[in-house]
Amino acid sequence: MKQVATQKLTKRQMALVDVMVAEGLKTSEAAVKAGYADGKSGYVSAHRTLRLPHVQQYMMQRVTEQLGLNATVAAAKVMTLARGAKSEYVQLQAAQDILDRAGFKPIDRSQVQVAGDIRVSIDLG
Repeated sequence: MKQVATQKLTKRQMALVDVMVAEGLKTSEAAVKAGYADGKSGYVSAHRTLRLPHVQQYMMQRVTEQLGLNATVAAAKVMTLARGAKSEYVQLQAAQDILDRAGFKPIDRSQVQVAGDIRVSIDLG
């Protein structure tokens, strides 16, 4: 994974991203927790911060890390559903998802067959 040059980020910028990713807060709520001014000015400042390319890069890095850490929870949930969901449809969907991710996805096939000749005759007389 590509590492972000953290020296470009201020502590407050890092805190804003970390709070948003870890707690799933809106920008306005995360801005207050990260030390931006309370109210509209803090929201505007935080919103501008989130538009900066190096801050966006750091956010993508943190989101990727968070998803990686929680992938085991999601995988366990799919396994639980495949084994014991009350609905057979849910069990089937979970089982198919597991097989797809394990590389046993059915081959997508499309067959197009064109048969015969097409003739157009225009009689203008």
